[in-house]
Amino acid sequence: MTEHEKIDLQTSGQGLYELTQKVKSVVSQSPVKNGLCNLFIQHTSCSLIIQENADPSAKRDLEAWMNRQVPENDPLYTHIFEGADDMPAHIKSILTATNLTIPILDGKLALGTWQGIYLWEHRHAPNHRKIIVSISQ
Repeated sequence: MTEHEKIDLQTSGQGLYELTQKVKSVVSQSPVKNGLCNLFIQHTSCSLIIQENADPSAKRDLEAWMNRQVPENDPLYTHIFEGADDMPAHIKSILTATNLTIPILDGKLALGTWQGIYLWEHRHAPNHRKIIVSISQ
């Protein structure tokens, strides 16, 4: 048995957007007590990560580090029609992940104490993002 739900998330630009509670809500409404929760984002310029959710400086440091590794306006980029942040967003997406799988134990996500689920928006402009949540036994 596999159930599918969709989470819609509006971003306001580059950054990490926590969606742990939204995913926990979907899992809590499912009859599956032990299984898997798979998340898949239907976009190529953002990603999904599991990261520390206690100290906001971790998010700032991750964003700063990634922007140093994949800078905008690299003269080698040819995919620039949609702006200086477009090709870097695609590269950042492949360096992270477009899907995550998290075990469900006793009806709850088996996340560690300081782990949170994030959508990582790599574009500067606001975007409407869609995440498919699949729960299976």
